[in-house]
Amino acid sequence: MTNENAIKRILVCDDVADNSLLIKTILEAEDCLIEIVDSGAAVLTFLETYPNPPDLLILDIQMPVMDGFEVVQRLRESTKFQFIPILLVTSFDYELNNINSIKCDGFIQKPIDIDTVTSKVREILNRNS
Repeated sequence: MTNENAIKRILVCDDVADNSLLIKTILEAEDCLIEIVDSGAAVLTFLETYPNPPDLLILDIQMPVMDGFEVVQRLRESTKFQFIPILLVTSFDYELNNINSIKCDGFIQKPIDIDTVTSKVREILNRNS
């Protein structure tokens, strides 16, 4: 995805397994290493227990218990994880108004479009490499 030879590690979080698997399939074709979790709490647990943070977090907004906005807020308040680039995924237009008020690196809308995913991910990874 970038000019560097290092494989980019991406954490994908969506409570719908099919969405995560689609993103995983798209990005594995781009030589990325993908980890999948299915909840906001699982993102936080993964980050606390995994030795190295991912190069990017792709995060669904609409999830039960802890939504994507809360996950972003917690990460941005954390001195350890505030720098992780975040790409939000939404299926609702009204959420786009809230996206501009939080510190994320971009968003994509559902249904997921292959070209949009790859171009947004490349843009963010290249910006942060």
